[in-house]
Amino acid sequence: MTAVDDRPMTTGIVKVFENLEVPDGFKVELLRGVIVMMAGPDVAHNDIVEAVQDQIPRRHWRRLQTQDIAILEETSEPQPDLVVIERGAGPGHGRLMPPQVITLLVEVVSKTSVDRDYEVKRSIYAAAKIPAYFIIDPIMGQCVLLTEPTGDGEYADYRCQRITKFGDLTPLEPLGVELDTSEFATYEKVRPHRYP
Repeated sequence: MTAVDDRPMTTGIVKVFENLEVPDGFKVELLRGVIVMMAGPDVAHNDIVEAVQDQIPRRHWRRLQTQDIAILEETSEPQPDLVVIERGAGPGHGRLMPPQVITLLVEVVSKTSVDRDYEVKRSIYAAAKIPAYFIIDPIMGQCVLLTEPTGDGEYADYRCQRITKFGDLTPLEPLGVELDTSEFATYEKVRPHRYP
């Protein structure tokens, strides 16, 4: 009989991920031990991220783009579209931001990231106890604010969910901001999905 080592290879996959050479124009994330590579985002996607960042007061909040998050117990190193941290909190150097200092994470849904943003990352961020997760969806023309994380691992989720349509003022209570979404564009020629 052959012995099989079924322990998770978390250390090995993290090392592979950290040493991976990524071609220009691509973004790579580690999500529950799976390396995910994506092409660069649509211009509408980047315009939305910029519009959100511009409305979050810099004097109170750090608004970080392309910031990797260290969620080691989930074997995950996601790179949200925007990471919001209180000014003065968190490290000033390094590639990985600890989840304990994060107030809000923002993901703008792309044409290929629907399942990851609405399911996988929702569970990962809730398991990491990120207080608020904000999904902006240019496919459906809506925003989804998730708060009150609960549970562990793959069963983690958020207790509260509020959906607003593009064009509506969207309260982001964790930041004390009311977001104007009137400039948010929707993607063209994309089939609607079934979320949230």
